[in-house]
Amino acid sequence: MSPLNIVTQNTSTGPVLQIVGDLDYFTAPELRESASELTLRTGQLLVMDLAGLEFCDSSGINALLGVRSVARAHSADTALAAVPANLLRILRIAGLDHVFTFLPHA
Repeated sequence: MSPLNIVTQNTSTGPVLQIVGDLDYFTAPELRESASELTLRTGQLLVMDLAGLEFCDSSGINALLGVRSVARAHSADTALAAVPANLLRILRIAGLDHVFTFLPHA
């Protein structure tokens, strides 16, 4: 089990959240809290960089959706970048490939 580490980087198009470690029942609230602390403006793109994500359960997926809701409340868009293959497969099976935009890298 790897601890969750979230690093926020501000870019000209919007914030990037680098999510590293395990995103699960115990750590999902950390992601939600990080998203709630962001300053988002209309039209920005909030990118969640998952290159360092080692594990994600259903609570983690729910947290990703929660971050998307925070962005939408500010009229901002979201994208998932560098999604690990196993998580990408699950997201596609769940139909979330129609909800999230996927980027090859952040």
